[in-house]
Amino acid sequence: MNVTQLFNVANLFVLPFWALMILLPNWKVTRRVMESYIPFLPLAGAYVYLFVTSITPENAQALSNPQLADIAKFFADETAAATGWIHFLVMDLFVGRWIYWQGQTTGIWTIHSLILCLFAGPMGVLSHILTSWITKAFSSNEKSDAIVQDKAIS
Repeated sequence: MNVTQLFNVANLFVLPFWALMILLPNWKVTRRVMESYIPFLPLAGAYVYLFVTSITPENAQALSNPQLADIAKFFADETAAATGWIHFLVMDLFVGRWIYWQGQTTGIWTIHSLILCLFAGPMGVLSHILTSWITKAFSSNEKSDAIVQDKAIS
């Protein structure tokens, strides 16, 4: 399999996991699949393979003391670019999985954050953090109001 094929397979590989988390978050199959770390193994394996094959002495030196121009040159190579992209796929899926489990555990709405994470990981994380804070702020106010009402009744 060449670099382009590996890149294309990796892009397609992640889509069912995102679809499960976004479209069927409460399905027992989704929960079971997302409990596992197995989805990350093929992606991490592809990453390691591409990383090892893209490292040359020049690249290793550039990466050891990163300068923007050197990094830009490194990613101009197709294998290095595919390596970087698969890095994004692995990490975005991992963070998406964390957001998914946060929603399952706390009941916080996560679909919007998962969609953002799929397309732009850090924006999904930010969205989830803000949603969590807002949800906690409103649920704290509702709990406080309920306590005040209970005390007024008694």
